Amino acid sequence: MTLREPADRPVPMQRSAGRVELAVRPVASRTRIARLHQAGCLKLRFPRPAGPEAEAILINTSGGLTGGDRLDQHFDLAPGSRLAVTTQACERVYRAASGKAEVTSRVRLADDASFAWLPQETILFDGGAVRRRLEVDAAATARFLLVESVILGREMMGESVRNGVFRDSWRIRIGGRLAFADELRLEGDVSGLAREAAVLGGNRAFATILAHAPDLDGRLAAVRDLVGGDGGASRIGGLLATRLAAPSGFLLRKRLVPVISALANGPLPLVWSL
Repeated sequence: MTLREPADRPVPMQRSAGRVELAVRPVASRTRIARLHQAGCLKLRFPRPAGPEAEAILINTSGGLTGGDRLDQHFDLAPGSRLAVTTQACERVYRAASGKAEVTSRVRLADDASFAWLPQETILFDGGAVRRRLEVDAAATARFLLVESVILGREMMGESVRNGVFRDSWRIRIGGRLAFADELRLEGDVSGLAREAAVLGGNRAFATILAHAPDLDGRLAAVRDLVGGDGGASRIGGLLATRLAAPSGFLLRKRLVPVISALANGPLPLVWSL
């Protein structure tokens, strides 16, 4: 006799899981791969830039995120190494039937290392749910530029995010001490929250930029001029923190590219060309 599952029992849906671990070190004036591990839906590809900096492009082969997906990304830079990490395309967070997508990124920077975290925009669709964590442990002499940008639905497609969950947690340590902690939570009526003056003031795209370098005092005025009235920039200890908001993803990128160009320690990846 064959036993059958009850007809009303839900069938578990397939979820995506991916993990990458990359360690780099300087070899003969260029940054080279010391260790690479890839598993599941996450892949890394390596263009060959002309300068000494290495570039890595993250690819999520599942085509987007939904509830229950898990991505883990780890980067380890040896003393004197230079690495820029970006993504092949915008990450899409689709409607979640249950649970949240979880994305964790961890970075360790040794003395005199230089790191740029430049993923393309995250697009949150109606009903999407995601929780992200970014953890950086940097030596006091390391340099870094961290950028995360979010679009609440594609305006040209007539999309709006009536309900959803977007949680973003940053923990940045320099020399073993906590230097920056940030918690963002948009949950429930995301469109209604975005209309609030104290949140996004009706904008649907926003970005956070955080830089650590020895010469940031001389760049603060230039960054503020580039940001204008669409955000703000402040010095926080040894960091320069910048916020940007815009009515659309395109207008956000028009402001974002000049800002990160002014803060970067080298040319931007080609995917960031306007």
